[in-house]
Amino acid sequence: MKLYKITLLVLISLTILGCGAYSFTGASIPSSTKSFQVNYFKNNAVFVEPGLDRQFTLALQDLLLNQTNLELVNSGGDLVYEGEIVDYRISPTTATADNTAAQNKLTITVNVRFFNRKNEEDDMEQRYSFFYDYAGDVNLVGGEKITAIETIFERLTQDIFNATLAKW
Repeated sequence: MKLYKITLLVLISLTILGCGAYSFTGASIPSSTKSFQVNYFKNNAVFVEPGLDRQFTLALQDLLLNQTNLELVNSGGDLVYEGEIVDYRISPTTATADNTAAQNKLTITVNVRFFNRKNEEDDMEQRYSFFYDYAGDVNLVGGEKITAIETIFERLTQDIFNATLAKW
């Protein structure tokens, strides 16, 4: 019985120690990387939605804070994210018999430059785009607009995280 308890204790200890290097987010961040910075994402889209640039910058910062143990810094970060919003577009996706939109789509595209000061081979520049479909008879204002933007930003920031830190 004593041997059983010792074996069980050893197995539990090894399991717990083995999980220490695993991240549920899938991020593979070297231990020498301690900080990140997210520079302001300017809104360069043809149609400028006020405040969208600040919202996106904060959304990316929040995701990185929540999914890593890295410190957010204003300058000198080990990882640097910068870029711009390059497209904000509302377009009809389907039409009714009387030539009105049955469904519309909001699309937001961002261009991201990522710099890893600890490993320059990871540096990259890439565009990310996502959309939100909504009924054609609905105006994209108030709660509907907030939901649309939050949904798009959730997907964009997760895609950026996956490409830069999870290597997906």
